[in-house]
Amino acid sequence: MKSLLKTQDLVSYIGPYTILQGVDVEVGFGEAVVILGRNGAGKTTFLRTIMGLVQTRSGILELDGKNLVGMPPYEIQKLGIGYVPEHYGTFDLLTVEENLRLAMWKEDADSKARLNYVLDLFPDLKLAYKRNSKTLSGGQRQMLSIGRALVNKNKILLIDEPSKGLAPVIIERVALALNEIKKETTVLLVEQNFALACAVGERFYIINEGKTVENGSVKDLIKDKELQAKHLGI
Repeated sequence: MKSLLKTQDLVSYIGPYTILQGVDVEVGFGEAVVILGRNGAGKTTFLRTIMGLVQTRSGILELDGKNLVGMPPYEIQKLGIGYVPEHYGTFDLLTVEENLRLAMWKEDADSKARLNYVLDLFPDLKLAYKRNSKTLSGGQRQMLSIGRALVNKNKILLIDEPSKGLAPVIIERVALALNEIKKETTVLLVEQNFALACAVGERFYIINEGKTVENGSVKDLIKDKELQAKHLGI
């Protein structure tokens, strides 16, 4: 497996607080990897550290062999990392169309084709194309947030808690969409919903108190009730 994203002994901090205290994660090209852990374990901070939104104190953080430590977020994004934050990250007073077009690096034939791909993937967005995003449901705003990351051709997509606050029927639709997306790009998913994580992920890492404590195949994790209870409270 050729490594696309790699962290080793990653330590990062917010103000005086060290949040990540040694995170080891490796994601290969074309994989769908899920990050699991209890609330407050450091999962969201891990994605924000990758994006340069949280400062790295020490350790290795590489994308396709390139060191990301110290790079500003806009430069990291240009290298091919799409980021779907925990709380949508959409602009309420802009329409669905404006949100999607604003996210494009440039408007060319490729980005327009990817825009059509997003609208086919999320028919709700096509129907609401001219509506302000503040009028959308939570599920539709999550679709828009994911869509904004898909209008550019990224090497990897970081997705943070896409099921948060959504009804079960909408979570099922998001799971279907994520399984389509992983056919097109590498996915690193942070998810609290165990069923959704298992439906999308192929391998997993568990973070506890800012450290990687377990990793392996999702198929093995589904069978390991003891590990689920110990680290996930299932």
